[in-house]
Amino acid sequence: MNPLLKSSASMSNNKNSIIESEFPTSPQPVIVEEVTHYTHPKHPLKKVNLPELFTCTGCREYGYGKRFACQQCDFQLHESCASSPPILQNHPLHGQHQLVFHAKPKQAKAGISWPKCDVCNKTIKGFTFRCRACSFQMHPCCAMLSTERNFPVHPHTLKLLPTSNTSSSGTDTGILCGECKKTRSGRVYRCTVCDYHLHAVCAKNLINGLQGIDLPEKPSKIGKTTQVATQVVIEFVGSLFEGFGETIAEYLLQNIGRGRRSRRSRTNN
Repeated sequence: MNPLLKSSASMSNNKNSIIESEFPTSPQPVIVEEVTHYTHPKHPLKKVNLPELFTCTGCREYGYGKRFACQQCDFQLHESCASSPPILQNHPLHGQHQLVFHAKPKQAKAGISWPKCDVCNKTIKGFTFRCRACSFQMHPCCAMLSTERNFPVHPHTLKLLPTSNTSSSGTDTGILCGECKKTRSGRVYRCTVCDYHLHAVCAKNLINGLQGIDLPEKPSKIGKTTQVATQVVIEFVGSLFEGFGETIAEYLLQNIGRGRRSRRSRTNN
């Protein structure tokens, strides 16, 4: 048996084998209708197709349509996250090293900031494939991509530009995407016939069923930074006064929380 498929079986118990999604390193599609994923061992996950947006519990990225969902709670996974094997060998986007699956990313900068995916350049907040030999890591849905692929939004084959032509370090590439009509950072596909380009992040969205779907806007970076900083202060104050009695600590924490609500109210007005 191929070691990739063998290792994949150890992460989830599959029934009625069909998963239509296929990793570039898989020799053939793995067919699954129900799984018991090791990150959610209490209940089985059934393959469903629902006409609604969802956030994957595994990678924290949006999805639409097909997914593996728990019938007893709100746990939902992309097909790619549900079928992620423990190890990817010779992946076309990082063939020089072995990639290992992790349920949680390795945070950067003293655990305060999230790492970035080396393919789409979005933050990684959940499931990830990470290289042990270097700092490379990517979302499971980005691992569905390859160096050359066809997409439903364009009639020609698209090839992934080398990293020397694009950037995954946060710098805008200046290349206009034919799907989102914007420029941004991250890897980029280029048509082999015409001048069409497609961001890797837009390609990932297509894999996740998000073609033509309007996604909710995320909070601004300034808002996120303020929220993280406030939370750090709250946790510090709570631990500082832990030995001085609950009354003082509760009073300070309530005032900090009251100040946050007041600022939020002024912003909304």
